[in-house]
Parts: sequence; structure tokens; C-alpha cells
Amino acid sequence: MAGRRALGRRFGWLWAAFAVSSYGTGLGFGAFPLIAVLVLHSGPAQVAALAATGRVVGALLAVPLGPWVEFRRKRPVMIAMDLARFGALMTIPAAFAFGRLGFAQLLVVSVVVAAADIGFKAASGAYLKTLVPPRDLLVANGRFESTTWTATMIGPPLGGAAIGLFGPVVTVVADAVSYLLSALGIRAIGGSEPRPARTGAPRLRAGDLLEGWRRILAHPVLRPLFFNAIVVNGLIMASGPLLAVLLLDSLGFAPWQYGLVFALPCVGGLVGSRLAPRLVARFGQRQVMRTAGALRACWPLGLAFVQSGVPGIVLIIAVQFGLVTCCGVFNPVLATYRLDHTDPDSVARTLSAWSVSSSLAIAAMTAGWGLLAAVTSPRLAIAAAGVLLLATPLLLPRRECAPQDGPQDGPQDGPQRGLGAQVGT
Repeated sequence: MAGRRALGRRFGWLWAAFAVSSYGTGLGFGAFPLIAVLVLHSGPAQVAALAATGRVVGALLAVPLGPWVEFRRKRPVMIAMDLARFGALMTIPAAFAFGRLGFAQLLVVSVVVAAADIGFKAASGAYLKTLVPPRDLLVANGRFESTTWTATMIGPPLGGAAIGLFGPVVTVVADAVSYLLSALGIRAIGGSEPRPARTGAPRLRAGDLLEGWRRILAHPVLRPLFFNAIVVNGLIMASGPLLAVLLLDSLGFAPWQYGLVFALPCVGGLVGSRLAPRLVARFGQRQVMRTAGALRACWPLGLAFVQSGVPGIVLIIAVQFGLVTCCGVFNPVLATYRLDHTDPDSVARTLSAWSVSSSLAIAAMTAGWGLLAAVTSPRLAIAAAGVLLLATPLLLPRRECAPQDGPQDGPQDGPQRGLGAQVGT
């Protein structure tokens, strides 16, 4: 079966590195807001600023990373980004131990981690394209996707238990160590990697900063996929904080119930990522991407009708399971399509532009929907996001385009957090 195809020892190390960092991220999920509230006694405005500032400033700082990464060996860049995240995160427990931890430090660390995330995604996507033959990209992306959902399902509950036992800083340590282990795993891949040849001026030019966006917007299929992805991701992510307020405050859900209704549906991500290669083999890449992309927009509106008690729990699990399953199918197919249809000499810049745009859109929509909820109510704001999501299938492409670098089953020379389906998806 395609999903069980052996992809080699070097891919095994890459997958292992991705897995350990994904589980570390899962364990550390929500650690920064908890530290801000429980340790620094920050208010809602500061917690919101922490979430928005890290994403926005990190994305802006990452703009020159795409061109910089493009013309460097990708594996050393990935290791450097992992070590940067490890070093930044470890300053938090160190400052906490000496009683010097402050809100400004949390802001700086969140910015560094966000920028390094984007740099890593840009390098890892380009590296994956040289490591795996084109015919195996969907299998590789499916494995990364399934790992992501497994970590999302297991990590936060374990992290919550660890925070309850040892305090909020312990999960930051776990997250930091996972990046160190990821760097070691990437180093263990071995093999040679030629330095990318650069044409034109040797120094970074202003045009290089915009090249990724030019490539996306000039492509007849990547362009609608790009707008669809950033709008869908932005609306889904913007609804997250509002749903937390609705469930934990208005409807009186217990914290364990809140964790349960978001952990259990992650099984759908495993199902979707396993089905993706088989569905593509049977129906074709374009049809699967259009169908799964349209179906994933149909579920979130149901969250606006959630009530308290068991019926509410059942409704959220059902809605989230449907959403996550469709995302589990769509994400690896999109990631594979994006790599197949991007010139080899512009992969890093394209992925960086995609990630930067997604981060900025999520931050802007989160702020906008927070304001809408303040003026109306969380339930009405969630409903508005759900209604708008119903229109997003109109942004999906209506025609196909041949891959930029040859047929899908042809070999390539040479030996995605943020690999595979999660590289800027």
C-alpha cells in the first residue's frame, strides 16, 4: 500500500525529528498564556497582545528569511532554527528560577520562536522536495500530517496534567528540549547537500523579498489555493479564543471537558491523513483537493449552536471530528501540490511567503473577531465566521496545471515543526 511504502533511512530520521518536536509543541500548547496569567498575573489585554504580537512581529521579521534560506543548504538552516527556538525557550525557565521572568521577555521569546518557525518551514519544505521522489511526496506529507494530529491529541492533555503537577514552566522546558532533539535528529540524516546556485546579484535584493508572493500570485492554481487557505485558516483560528470563552465562561464547561472535546476529534486527522493517498490514487489530486477543501468549510457553523451539558459535548466532538477529518485529507494533498508546482529554485521563498501571509491573516482576523465578539457576543461572532467559511469553496481553483518540475512519478537528484502537510499550509 502507498501509505506503508518505505521512504528510506534518511526520511526516517527527518520524520523522527518532526515527531519529537511536534510532541514537544503539543505538551507546551498554551504554556505562554498560562505563564502570563498564573505567574505574571497579566490581564486579558496583555494575554491577547502576547498572542498577536508574537505572530505578527515574528512574521514580519521572517520576510527576509525566505530569500536568505533559498540560497543556503537547507539542513544546516533547519538545525539553526531548531537551536534558536531551543535557546529562546530555555531563557524562560532560567529567568523564572532566578525570579527575573517578565512579560517583555515572553513577548521577545514568542517573536523569536514565531520567526524561527517560519524559517524552519521554508527550509524543511525545500529539503523534503530533494529528499523524497515526487511520487512519494504525498505519502511523506500524509505521515507528517498524521503525526501532527497524534501529537495534538495526546500532547495538550499530558501537558495540562504536567502543568497541574509541576507548574506551567515545565512544559516550556519539554518544548525546548524537543527542538534540541529535533536538531540532533536532522543532523543524523547525514549525506551531502550541494549549495544552491544563485543567479544574478550576490546580495539580497528588494525583489527577492517579494519573489515568493510573485510566484504564488502568478500561478493560476496556487493563487486561489493561497487565498482559500489563508481565509479558511484565519477564520477557524479566529473562532478558537471565542469558543473557549463561550464554553468555559458562558456554558460552564469544566477544563477537562474543554480539553476532551478538542482532543478526541484529532482521531479524524489520523483517518484523513491515512485516506489521502488512497483517495488521490482513485479520484485524482485535483478532485480530492476540491472536495475536501469544500467539505472542511461546512462544519464550523455548527459550533454556534452548542449548548451546555452532554448534548453540547456530543455536538462539538461531531463537528470537530468532521472538520479535522477533512483537514487531514486536504492538508497533505495541498502541501504535495504546492511542492510539485513550485520551481526548485523558489521553494523556500514560496513557502516563506505563504507562512508569513497566513500568520498575518490569522492575527488580523483574531483581533477583528475579538472586537466583533465584544460588540455582539462570542456566539454571534462564531456564527459569522461559520457563515463566511461557507463561501470559501468559491476560492478553490477550477482548473489544473502541470507540475513545474516534471511529471509526478519522475525521480529527483539529491539525497516541515513545519514539515509536509504543515509547511505553511
